[in-house]
Amino acid sequence: MQIIQRFEFLEAKLNAGPAADEIAEISREYADLKPVVDQIGRWQSAREGLEEAQLMLADPDMRELADEEVTRLKAELPLLEQALRVALLPRDAADARPAILEIRPGTGGEEAALFAGDLLSMYRRHSEAQGWDFQLLEMAQTELGGVREATVRVAGDGVFARLKYESGVHRVQRVPETESGGRIHTSAATVAVLPEAQEVDIEIPAADIRIDTMRASGAGGQHVNTTDSAVRITHLPTGIVVTSSEKSQHQNRANAMAVLRARLYDMERERAASARAADRKSQVGSGDRSERIRTYNFPQGRMTDHRINLTLYALDRVMQGDLGEIIDALTAHDQAERLAAQE
Repeated sequence: MQIIQRFEFLEAKLNAGPAADEIAEISREYADLKPVVDQIGRWQSAREGLEEAQLMLADPDMRELADEEVTRLKAELPLLEQALRVALLPRDAADARPAILEIRPGTGGEEAALFAGDLLSMYRRHSEAQGWDFQLLEMAQTELGGVREATVRVAGDGVFARLKYESGVHRVQRVPETESGGRIHTSAATVAVLPEAQEVDIEIPAADIRIDTMRASGAGGQHVNTTDSAVRITHLPTGIVVTSSEKSQHQNRANAMAVLRARLYDMERERAASARAADRKSQVGSGDRSERIRTYNFPQGRMTDHRINLTLYALDRVMQGDLGEIIDALTAHDQAERLAAQE
């Protein structure tokens, strides 16, 4: 197979010691191909084992053992073939990248802002459990401690591949802290998950941006510092505005440019995906971000993901960042849809 030949070629180059400027690219491609090659090896080994076991059936002394082995391998081969088909699916080139998360309140006023803060905490806990780096780039809070807007960079192994399904509208049903009558309210927050872009992905001419500096302010308009360290960058062709309000103006400029590149890169990806999928339903991982994807019902302790009709009565666990079961189900659904599209 060409995949195995390519893998062996990369392995030989790594063992021979590639040039310094090639190491990162070769290592990345090698790491991407290794699980595919391993899966091919398991499938080939099972096929060869089945052929050997079938030949052993002719030997009276080995027939009973061979019969058990034939039964086992005949049951195992379809599973291995399915796993191999999944491994051979084209990968999203951005899957291995860090992710930029943008969280904002939707409908629901102060309660929506408080829920946006709960989502931010949920993703922080999930990232910590995965061993990912969770870096808050920008956050504006309300006077009650809710989140007006939060931008986060999450880095680690396969981050975007795992978090990309979180984009969309998250709806909450609960009795708000601000509600004295005990009535259940419905509000929402939006989450956008963007793959981090490199400078080579998106070129931003200096003439296309305007950079303003200002004083950073905290909740309720209170100044958190007295120097003009906060940075606001406006991308003139699109009107996109990004801000960063850390103490270092240099770091703020770098953070804001990283978010701007991610947004522009995401726009290009969306444009390409729309062109490819103009005549069919969009995949679960790249859907409309205005779509309601999930409901968190606190009185019933229930979380429902509407895209795959998954309901878990484990809301406390989900809000503590235990998203593995949800993400695994969404990943499997996406893979099944892509496999079906190939048939």
